[in-house]
Amino acid sequence: MICMDTVVNRREFLLRSSSIAIAGVLVRSAAMGRPAAVPSAIKKGACIDMLPEGMTVLEKFEVAKRAGFDGIEPNTLNSTNEVNQYKEAAERTGVRITSIMNSDHWKYPLSDSDPEVVRKCVEGLKTSMHNAHDLGAGAVLLVPGVVTADVRYVEVYRRSQHQIRKLLPLARELKVIIAIENVGNRFLLSPLEMARYVDEFESPWVRSYFDMGNVVSTGYPQDWIRTLDQRVCRMHIKRFEPGIDHPKFDRKDRRTQGIDWPEVRRALNEIGYRSWITAEVKSGDENYVKEVSARMDRIFAGQNPI
Repeated sequence: MICMDTVVNRREFLLRSSSIAIAGVLVRSAAMGRPAAVPSAIKKGACIDMLPEGMTVLEKFEVAKRAGFDGIEPNTLNSTNEVNQYKEAAERTGVRITSIMNSDHWKYPLSDSDPEVVRKCVEGLKTSMHNAHDLGAGAVLLVPGVVTADVRYVEVYRRSQHQIRKLLPLARELKVIIAIENVGNRFLLSPLEMARYVDEFESPWVRSYFDMGNVVSTGYPQDWIRTLDQRVCRMHIKRFEPGIDHPKFDRKDRRTQGIDWPEVRRALNEIGYRSWITAEVKSGDENYVKEVSARMDRIFAGQNPI
């Protein structure tokens, strides 16, 4: 539990913790009037769970390669045998490992009030970081905490930062970025706050893992991209795949939940993004995987995917 003398009031919290980071955001934003950069060489990835079920790791990599994907994002690998399977599949197909999706941060949040729960999360994150190092991925996706009825927002903020700071020496040693994802955890709800949270570590080993589809109910992916700018090291993409049941973006009706993909592409150009964009969508057969890949190609070309 946090002692009373460590809890700041709302005004102090917002003013003190946001001023430096927001100033940095505004300085970056002032430069956004420059012409869009030359389209960047974005690398196209697929989450392992979107590939056909019932296949070996190597077979899934082969499907991804035939579909035109450059990389695959596994979940945490808990055995040497699993790591070796992914390493062999990557070497045989030329399909790289994009990053590691940490698996234990929902079941065992860093922000939990139980030290044993936090310990399990830290151990799982360390395993993911070693996975990333061993497979040349360079980054681990982390959901930093979960706000609940029993765990206050300010507690999630402080507890998660405290634990992540303790992991920075390992991140530096392994040369693995801890990439903070925006997700449905009632935490880091705006691009300004995500920027502030990342900046407060003052470390190149903590950056943002931006999920475009996770912000559409409260914001716009292109706004997040422009605000986060160079803080972003990886991205997830969704809400463009076959079978989606929400409307496409309509400039005449801003209430729709679709995404303005050409504007997202312009935002990516403006920040000069050249890292991985990984599809996090449902699983399907090889034809489905190929269609997802083709739709991503259209997005990267500045077009609508459908």
